[in-house]
Amino acid sequence: MMGTSILSIPWGIKQAGFTLGILILIFTGLLMLYCCYIVLKSPKAIHFSATLLQLRSTRQLSVTYVDTSDWEFPDVCRYYFGKFGQWSSLVFSMVSLIGAMVVYWVLMSNFLYNTGQFIYNYAHNASVSNSQFGTNGSDKVICPYPNTDPGGNVTIVALYLGNSANDTSDVSTFEHWWSKTNTVPFYLVILLLPLLCFRSASFFARFTFLGTISVIYLIALVTLKAVRLGFHLEFHWFDPSQFYVPEFRLLFPQLTGVLTLAFFIHNCIITLMKSNRHQENNVRDLSVAYLLVGLTYLYVGVLIFVAFPSPPLSKDCIEPNFLDNFPSSDVMVFVARTFLLFQMITVYPLLGYLVRVQMMGQIFGNHYPSFFHVLALNVLIVGAGVLIAKFYPNIGSIIRFSGATCGLALVFVFPALVHMISLRRQGLLRWPSVLFHSFLILLGVANLLAQFFM
Repeated sequence: MMGTSILSIPWGIKQAGFTLGILILIFTGLLMLYCCYIVLKSPKAIHFSATLLQLRSTRQLSVTYVDTSDWEFPDVCRYYFGKFGQWSSLVFSMVSLIGAMVVYWVLMSNFLYNTGQFIYNYAHNASVSNSQFGTNGSDKVICPYPNTDPGGNVTIVALYLGNSANDTSDVSTFEHWWSKTNTVPFYLVILLLPLLCFRSASFFARFTFLGTISVIYLIALVTLKAVRLGFHLEFHWFDPSQFYVPEFRLLFPQLTGVLTLAFFIHNCIITLMKSNRHQENNVRDLSVAYLLVGLTYLYVGVLIFVAFPSPPLSKDCIEPNFLDNFPSSDVMVFVARTFLLFQMITVYPLLGYLVRVQMMGQIFGNHYPSFFHVLALNVLIVGAGVLIAKFYPNIGSIIRFSGATCGLALVFVFPALVHMISLRRQGLLRWPSVLFHSFLILLGVANLLAQFFM
């Protein structure tokens, strides 16, 4: 569940306001947990459903059993809503998976660029320092786009040791061939496109433990940075300054969009829980998972937000990827980027495999119809990642739009409708349940619409 969205949580809290951001994170996590619980229980609700039939001579209970042992949530949607439910759930599942792959491509381009920049600077004895407007000390914090800072308080200048013409020529040549948006996204194609064409993704599944290591390292990094930077919060309600920290902002739907994808596991939770040895503990384990993920998001988001040095900078400088607020010369951040880059290189083919299995299985009835079918699909996916990384590398917006879109169907609408229909067939549906689950559907619609106005 916990993927790249963790990097955007501090930015989301900034958009919502400090207090409101914390409340929204907790509230959204609870809602997502409940909807995921509905999805997890939906196959059993079909399997054990009973319909009362009014017969001519006598009343008796006719129980209809359906084998749902191999069902996924799209199959549940097909059972209740026919072909429309099956195909619409597939489309929204593709939105979430391909959206995640696009975010991965943008982040991999970012991490690869900064890793190459660090290695180049180290090999050429080059140093990067802040100008008079930057923060001082060993733990420097930067504002990559100073125009977003109301105080205009930071500018980054690269100082290269050595003044010969050859040095200047080498730097310009390196910048020409090592550009975050113009060249690096295309270099990834050479590595990742062949990996996507593997028939099986079992080899890459062996490296999923790197995700746990990356999260642990990120938590350690955030903790150390917060200790060194200290806390910077100024709550001036009646006399706000340019460094005033708002507790409530109207841009809060941007955080709800990010959190919808950050807590999203609904399209594969049934498959994951099938491997649980003690099926009676599924609800408990699911709740513990959401608790741990929510606490991690809360810890990272709050610490980065409160430790961001304001003054001299402004909280508005916090980037959708909070690692971008540290210079490429930062060794600890360099290690984090390297960890995350290698992890994403191994996870990206897994996501592509899920896309292939779901899409090819539905369309052709075969997960690997032919090499050329798979190649064409992978070229389209990779092309989308390259184009976004080149022209719109804003992971915050990508995450919130894809999260709100897939969340509308797979988190709010379909689970709520499935639950109400199941209760109605069992004769257990009551008005409070109708009102609550209808409210969930309205929340999903509002969450998506709000992304276009914020």
